[in-house]
Amino acid sequence: MSTDLRDGNQSLIEPMSIAQKLRFFKMLVQIGFREIEVAFPSASDTEFQFVRELISGGHIPDDVTIEVLTQAREDLIRRTIDAVEGAKSVIVHLYNPVSPSFRRIVFGKSRAEILALASTGTQLIRELTDARPATSWRYEYSPETFSMAELDFSLEVCDAVSDIWCADRHSETDIIINLPATVEVSTPNVYADQIEWMHRHLKRRAQTVLSVHPHNDRGTGIAAAELALMAGADRVEGCLFGNGERTGNVDIVTLALNLYTQGIVPGLDFSDIDAVRAVVEGINRIQVHPRHPYAGDLVHTAFSGSHQDAIRKGFAQQQPDQFWEVPYLPIDPQDIGRSYDAVIRVNSQSGKGGMSYLLEQAYGISLPRRMQIALSREVQKVADATGAEVSADTVFQVFSQVYLQTPHHLAYQAHQVLDHRTSPSDAAQLSLRTDLLLHGQPRAVIAAGSGFHDACQQMLNNLGFKVQSAQWTVMPDKNAHGKVYVIAEIHTDQGFACGVAHHQDTEAAAISAVFAAVSAQIPQPEIQAAA
Repeated sequence: MSTDLRDGNQSLIEPMSIAQKLRFFKMLVQIGFREIEVAFPSASDTEFQFVRELISGGHIPDDVTIEVLTQAREDLIRRTIDAVEGAKSVIVHLYNPVSPSFRRIVFGKSRAEILALASTGTQLIRELTDARPATSWRYEYSPETFSMAELDFSLEVCDAVSDIWCADRHSETDIIINLPATVEVSTPNVYADQIEWMHRHLKRRAQTVLSVHPHNDRGTGIAAAELALMAGADRVEGCLFGNGERTGNVDIVTLALNLYTQGIVPGLDFSDIDAVRAVVEGINRIQVHPRHPYAGDLVHTAFSGSHQDAIRKGFAQQQPDQFWEVPYLPIDPQDIGRSYDAVIRVNSQSGKGGMSYLLEQAYGISLPRRMQIALSREVQKVADATGAEVSADTVFQVFSQVYLQTPHHLAYQAHQVLDHRTSPSDAAQLSLRTDLLLHGQPRAVIAAGSGFHDACQQMLNNLGFKVQSAQWTVMPDKNAHGKVYVIAEIHTDQGFACGVAHHQDTEAAAISAVFAAVSAQIPQPEIQAAA
């Protein structure tokens, strides 16, 4: 159940207006909440009027139950019941503190007096709701400060109000017993033990919806809620992104998506989490932290080189509609409306995997491992020099400077392809003629092979490059229709080298790429002598 409009609203520096609360309410309905605590009607005229607007304006869907909160005072209870007059389905939520420190410091009352306060309030709510049979009424009771109270006394109070509300009623008129960690004062397992004890000892457990309302004072509200559910709780109250007094209520977005990652359908739709976040941030005037689970700007982002490498490999093997198994990503970002664009970002802490991922995603260029290593060194220099994040465009600029522009030591264009032509020389052979500048001098080279690839490799051998193997990969340019990138990898007696070419003609690009590769193997003195 969402308590954003009540518990969350009362914690804001600037509480919501009626228009803002209505917008928030409609979003909560769209997300899938079917029980929504909408107001503390006796607290202010704005709260009261908002409830009236919900009812008179017909804003409450038939399958949604609104909830209103009241303290255990007669005038406040009557004002609360008046606020929901005419509603189809209502939960009236009564609370009063029960812990020793609150009994002694705040109220100056004994256990018996606190018990009487809860019982009298429940009896009045029963009488007022019985007199209005047109509305479907449910009752919720919270022994506030339960987390700091004696279990036997909490049980005594809860059973007493249950006796009053459930007497002479059918089982379908459930009572909600809500056990709040009003202040988180212990480890989550202790809170879960308290919930389990109440679960085992409540007099009318079968008729009771056992609810929990964890706060986050120790930063473990999510864990407390999850363990409480394991311990027997049926229902959780919380706020989107953990808004609430002090350190906040339990974050119901994180809780729901945690369940989702474990294969449990939470019944809430966060398939466009950024749209939800935008509304909440705009109304609450509280920004979601960049590292906030699931919803933060950086939660699906990896800067570390080893993380990036694992994520990139995970994406490479991930099949559509199959079990999600990408390292470091416990949830598919697309399931909550996120793209993969910001999953990997590059800075001075990144490695070859991150740089390669950006180049492939933005430009469709997939580099062999050796080229990844070489290019990452150049990108690293840029990152170290600027101290800033490196964009995909910057990676491409470095890539172009290293592989697509004539290196400084090849200023004489030792091997430049001018033109090429292919034609079948016989049924089994393909003839390849290539016009180029070799050591600065024009030369035509003719070679034949069983296909274009074989003829191209034979051409290199005819020129004196003892090529052991040559292969290339063709990739369409995502940003220039009709052009391709060709990445060539060759092995010669002098070692291994790579070359890249960009052209509209795939064969021309392939020849240029292999010559770029062999050019990279020629020492500078030889080029100067030949020129």
